[in-house]
Amino acid sequence: MTIPVTKTTLDNGLTVVLKEMHHAPVASFMIWYRVGSRLEKPGLTGVSHWVEHMMFKGTPQFPNGTLDRLVSREGGHLNAFTWLDFTAYYETMPSNRIDLALAVEADRMINTLMTADEVESERTVILSERQMYENEPRFLMNEELTAAAFRIHPYHHEVIGDEVDLRSMTRDDLYGYYRRYYAPNNAIAVVVGDFDTGAMLSQIEALFGPIPSGEPAPPVLRQEPPQRGERRVVVNGPGDTAYLTVAYRAPAADHPDYYSLSLLNAAFAGGGSLGMFGGGGSNKSSRLYKALVDTELAAAASGGMTPTIDPFLYTISAVVRNGRSLSDVEAALDAELAQLAAEPITQAELDKALKQAKAQFVMAGESITGQTQLLGMAEAVVGDYRWFETALDRLNEVTLADIERARHSYLRKKNRTVGWYEPEAQRDEE
Repeated sequence: MTIPVTKTTLDNGLTVVLKEMHHAPVASFMIWYRVGSRLEKPGLTGVSHWVEHMMFKGTPQFPNGTLDRLVSREGGHLNAFTWLDFTAYYETMPSNRIDLALAVEADRMINTLMTADEVESERTVILSERQMYENEPRFLMNEELTAAAFRIHPYHHEVIGDEVDLRSMTRDDLYGYYRRYYAPNNAIAVVVGDFDTGAMLSQIEALFGPIPSGEPAPPVLRQEPPQRGERRVVVNGPGDTAYLTVAYRAPAADHPDYYSLSLLNAAFAGGGSLGMFGGGGSNKSSRLYKALVDTELAAAASGGMTPTIDPFLYTISAVVRNGRSLSDVEAALDAELAQLAAEPITQAELDKALKQAKAQFVMAGESITGQTQLLGMAEAVVGDYRWFETALDRLNEVTLADIERARHSYLRKKNRTVGWYEPEAQRDEE
């Protein structure tokens, strides 16, 4: 039996999503802000992530350094993350201590201090984080590849931001961004676990209701135009392993084709999760694995996509085996994609992919925290938690004709950006 979800909107615009689950004395509280790197402008790239860091630097009620101690003392844990379309904060705790989570999030929605000294201290931390990523070949290639794929839309820059902006942003930039976007009408409160819905809603209204609403977040008007041909990037950097990524422009999460392309990926590459919080499982029986890994061209190969507000990317990636070339792996991938066109996904492959996708999706929502994340992500990205609740039904509705139409529509050379990562050591030898 599906457990009912209660959704309401407070007078100040805060969206509230509540789901009772009484199988364990645990509750998870999340507050989602509809702000991520998608809303950042040149000069302020990385500001969403930096503000997330600053939200842990304290308020008059909860001074810097106290949050972790207070939550862990009550047997809970807390964390946060920033993505393209949102920033989210959560606490998972014994249900009789969840009041602390509500109090913390209501307080820092409006009372975060962001002192100049703390901003400068965190600037060093974030620059170090950025430099750490620059030692990762996949980050270096993905940054260049995404920038090539999106020349207009703000999805083109990494969530961490550009170093030049991280060095030049001021405390006023950060605090102004916080005051602009951290408002109830731009937020979603999600609670899942062992509680009474009426009592929980009353608590949320008491704590968050008095916070004034802000201006609505502006729409992203600079949408990416259709791609007119294949784009290619080659990146040289540290390491001794080469990587290939082929990224096709893909539909937004609320587009009907999202489910078809997701199942095509599950059948072809062995992926299955519809969200950011699932995944796992073996893809050794997939066509992609057999074409690239079983032939000893690649050490690993995978495909994947993530739900986004605006159209983003479906990526196929391979780790090139030592002694093999990027051109050989790309040629084998192209041959397998041509084979996919000549011999479309079969009913048996679809049935297996559907079974794997369902299993991974159910596993993603198995925990209280997982349920909270999936409901919140659906609200933040699509504007309706039922995107998660009805996902399995929509997967079941996908036909072979839908999958073939998605392949023909999206897996086209003119619709893709190809990225090669060549280790500097190998390039120098050549």
